[in-house]
Amino acid sequence: MIPKVYKEVIELGDGRTVSIETGKLAKQAHGSVVVQMGNAMLLCTVVSNYKQSDVDFLPLTVDYREKFAAAGKYPGGFFKREARPSDDEVLTMRLIDRVLRPLFPKDYHAETQVMIQLMSHDPEVMPDALAGLGASAAIQLSDIPFETPISEARVGRINGEFVINPTRAQLAESDIDMMIGASADSVMMVEGEMDEISEEEMADAIKFAHEAIKVQCAAQVKLAEAFGKKETREYTQAEENEELAARIKELTYDKCYAIAAKGTSKVERTDAFEAVKEEVLATFSEEEKEEYGDLIGKYFNKSQKEAVRELTLAEGLRLDGRKTTEIRPIWGEVDYLPSTHGSSIFTRGETQALATVTLGTSRDANIIDSPTHEGEEKFYLHYNFPPFCTGEARPLRGTSRREVGHGNLAQRALKGMIPAECPYTVRVVSEVLESNGSSSMATVCAGTMALMDAGVQITKPVSGIAMGLISDGSRYAVLSDILGDEDHLGDMDFKVTGTADGITACQMDIKVKGLSYEILVNALKQAREGRLHILGKITEVIETPNTDVKAHSPKMITRVIPNDYIGALIGPGGKNIQELQKETGCTIVINEDPKTTEGIVEILGTNQEGIDKVLANIESMLFKPEVGEKYEVKVIKMLDFGAVVEYTQAPGNEVLLHVSELAWERTENVTDVVNMGDVFEVKYFGKDPKTRKEKVSRKALLPKPEGFKPRPPRENNDRGGRDNRGKDNRRDDRKPREEKKAE
Repeated sequence: MIPKVYKEVIELGDGRTVSIETGKLAKQAHGSVVVQMGNAMLLCTVVSNYKQSDVDFLPLTVDYREKFAAAGKYPGGFFKREARPSDDEVLTMRLIDRVLRPLFPKDYHAETQVMIQLMSHDPEVMPDALAGLGASAAIQLSDIPFETPISEARVGRINGEFVINPTRAQLAESDIDMMIGASADSVMMVEGEMDEISEEEMADAIKFAHEAIKVQCAAQVKLAEAFGKKETREYTQAEENEELAARIKELTYDKCYAIAAKGTSKVERTDAFEAVKEEVLATFSEEEKEEYGDLIGKYFNKSQKEAVRELTLAEGLRLDGRKTTEIRPIWGEVDYLPSTHGSSIFTRGETQALATVTLGTSRDANIIDSPTHEGEEKFYLHYNFPPFCTGEARPLRGTSRREVGHGNLAQRALKGMIPAECPYTVRVVSEVLESNGSSSMATVCAGTMALMDAGVQITKPVSGIAMGLISDGSRYAVLSDILGDEDHLGDMDFKVTGTADGITACQMDIKVKGLSYEILVNALKQAREGRLHILGKITEVIETPNTDVKAHSPKMITRVIPNDYIGALIGPGGKNIQELQKETGCTIVINEDPKTTEGIVEILGTNQEGIDKVLANIESMLFKPEVGEKYEVKVIKMLDFGAVVEYTQAPGNEVLLHVSELAWERTENVTDVVNMGDVFEVKYFGKDPKTRKEKVSRKALLPKPEGFKPRPPRENNDRGGRDNRGKDNRRDDRKPREEKKAE
């Protein structure tokens, strides 16, 4: 039986459309849709268990995968099967998760899985911009409790005009690449990179994307109504006890407020709050503890949160004693690690990052090979968050999604400052050694310092700051440089990076509904003041990039050579280039561009003498003497009929200097005029049209002797025979063959 298909079409306003349909695929999922734009198609499904899990959080898994078959490609590597997700896929998962998670009921703890799969790829469509729409639409068709539809949209700006969901080619021309997640009423998530734009321009881009998202949310509602929206499922809701909550608040609120107002360190606060909690627990009998279970801890945390928030709203004070606009103490250091190409320490309060820089050739570029994109990154940043940085002990299980996301944010913040003419592949690694608030922004600052220490000529230094927000509806406080606790207790986590001239990247998660653009712009402006303060601290440590790389760092020289010469440089089976690398200690990489007639040779080495030797070899290979010009040569071989000479400016380039070109006088022996090792000048005449051999002359640069008469050309054939009169012109003094044999 042919299934009934329900479909809604969304106009993007420039002739392009996005459709969402259901009823054909994956009908056993609790909700499924196919999102299509052009030839790009994503299958989005959601399933949630009907039984609550024995945890106090929502076990939500968001999975986004791009199938290689969608682009008619094979997976790279030995195993021809999709394996672990790529960084780009992980980043897309995070974008969707951050918007969906806050909209599930706080007491809904059923195992929930959202899966989005790219089934058909269109090179003109970036599918990650459609994944949030598909995830939300699938949930709307299910009976899973969910507050309101959401969607995500990418916004770019080309020639001053905003564009929704631009193509990859358009993004290359855009000065903004932002992904916005929102419901019809509220912006909930912002992430992206920019070319030093202003705070007002950023707010305008968010508004533009939000208008498009409102249309997409309305389309989901229409699709669900046409399909037949299911009744929201019943689930076991968390037990509440208002009397117990009031009792715990009475016992703890004032004490928590007093602890928060002291302005102590993280460890001191934690110990003090824990002591209050123990005091409260001591007031309950064992029977009460068993009866109330986790509710005691839950209500204590609620009381603590309310006390901390009220302190900030009422007095403008924070957990560590700072005012809302105050930045924690900062200190930094560069050139800390003696063997790295560049290093720095950036410490802000109780957050510390140690950054290193490694310089390499194009062979060290980060290769991207996904179904939707192929390319390479010559600048990339890796972020590591070990458990000891928060005083914890836990097993290491590979790179986490959080580490991928924070590293990507810092990379986007810095990459625009790497000049196009930088010859190196540059890798920055950030090791977070302490964390109490925004280690990703510490990574940006440490990365800036390490790049300058390494001698990478970044165009401008970049700093970053994490902003927070506490609001009760009528009052609000924007917090600069938030602590980890303020991130947890607050209503917004807003990270902004930039130079003195504008914003380069941002990441924002908003936990309150209906955040006004006025508050958003105020937060951005306050963030700018904080960024500039931090930038000043950075430039106190290192103001500008070092003029050169360190003595032990590799120096990079590039040379452009015609493609025709690449084979000669490499040699048969790579023999020439391997011997040259071994002899000079340099790494030599050759990149041939089939679109042009030129190749680029990269020479990387720590020894200038070795680099000079490679350059001399290339210059010698490319050397072409010009007809009529004078060149200095050196005798390297003696022959009966001349001398083999080598151009001193291009060692290895040899030419025969014939005996007749040594001097104006008749030369019986070559050694009468020149000897091994002699250096002199010759004139280049090009190739002889008869012999096709190159001709040089020493005598052409000597004055002609007075009265010199050139020898008349021979009339007869040197090899003997008969002349044109039929006479035998063989020399009479030639000996018979037998005599020669005897001799």
